[in-house]
Amino acid sequence: MARPSLHDLTFRALEDELASAGLPRVHALPLWRALYREWETIGPALAKNAAFPPPLRRWLGEHPPVLDVPMEHDMRASADGQTQKFLLRLGDGQTIETVLMGYDGRHTACVSTQAGCAMGCVFCATGQMGFVRHLRAGEIVAQVLHAQRALGGGLRNLVLMGMGEPLHNYDAVMAALEIIADSRGLGLAPGRITISTVGVVPGILRLVEEKQPWNLAVSLHGSTEEERAALVPVSARWSLRTLISACHEYSRQTERKIFFEWTLIAGRNDSPAHAERLGALLRGIRSHVNLIPLNPTAGYDGTESGAGAAAEFQRTLRRAGVPSTVRQRRGIDVAAGCGQLTAQRPSCVPFFPPSQPLPHPDPHLPRKA
Repeated sequence: MARPSLHDLTFRALEDELASAGLPRVHALPLWRALYREWETIGPALAKNAAFPPPLRRWLGEHPPVLDVPMEHDMRASADGQTQKFLLRLGDGQTIETVLMGYDGRHTACVSTQAGCAMGCVFCATGQMGFVRHLRAGEIVAQVLHAQRALGGGLRNLVLMGMGEPLHNYDAVMAALEIIADSRGLGLAPGRITISTVGVVPGILRLVEEKQPWNLAVSLHGSTEEERAALVPVSARWSLRTLISACHEYSRQTERKIFFEWTLIAGRNDSPAHAERLGALLRGIRSHVNLIPLNPTAGYDGTESGAGAAAEFQRTLRRAGVPSTVRQRRGIDVAAGCGQLTAQRPSCVPFFPPSQPLPHPDPHLPRKA
């Protein structure tokens, strides 16, 4: 079996790896700091790190470590200078996209959790390309490290809203977030990390059961079963009613706010009546609605709602007691906006069209032993 990447390992798993080689667990800390505070990118260089104890250097020299360091295949910056989109090539040649967004005094990384996506949302470019494969924990972590290196440090927020459905790749995502939030390394605060799901109900309930600390965002886009099914095919598997029930449970158990995502599409889901139904649907849930004007993609012919329709939608929600924000549009000129991420797919990688059943592992999420 191939050796795991060091970036796949949580701190405890790294301690176990060293202990199995006969090294003291305490040696995990300097190695961890080299990976996540010094952002080391060259495995052989670790064996020459003078700050490491000699037994650790010898072990690294005898067992050259594997690191996840994707190649930056392309980078495009938006005209406003606030958004960068990176096309990253992974070790097997697969490509993914990662976005870095600048705001006043802070930066947010939007990372991918899968290559492609099996959910098939009709207005999303990633959904239109279908599912390719899950990312490993190290491949998720590597995107955050890439963003930190691009910034020279100072990344504040992380959103799992790039390519893929995070709760369809649950175990790898949770391992990655444990690594990213570890205060001995990258140390991103759990309250500044958000997981976005299209509504994988077993994953939401597992977040509750495991008392995971991350923020939750849920993509709705429709306020009736029929409206949502037309835009989000996975609702045939987990109905709107089932999803809202899970959101009630999440809100009750965690006492945390859920961010609901609503893509505004002219003539489809942007009327005051839609907003009234949405307000009724969210009654009793700690919630905030992010209203996202539709971003253009080649595979969908819908158009964004006008400013007037968006403002009236927001006023209607306010009357229903539901706070909302019309999200700033960033990086549209370089296809870095919400729903626009895609990547060239090598012909050697398996492809599952969105109409096919979800490939293993199934998001009913059996527990690891």
